[in-house]
Amino acid sequence: MRRAARRRDFGYRYLIMHPSGAEVLAGLVGKGTLKTVTDRVFPFEQIADAFAYLEQGYAKGKVVVQMS
Repeated sequence: MRRAARRRDFGYRYLIMHPSGAEVLAGLVGKGTLKTVTDRVFPFEQIADAFAYLEQGYAKGKVVVQMS
């Protein structure tokens, strides 16, 4: 994947978080340092629609399934 990205002059980063990092991330979001991007919110009853939307590959942020 890295080789294919370099050939197309495309850069990317990935981050592996351990569960203990959740507090750090929550703090950054709370301070406004880290911005979250939510594409769509689906009610739990429409979870199949949420997965179908994800499979289309057009989401530009997180897709959230909200419990009632």
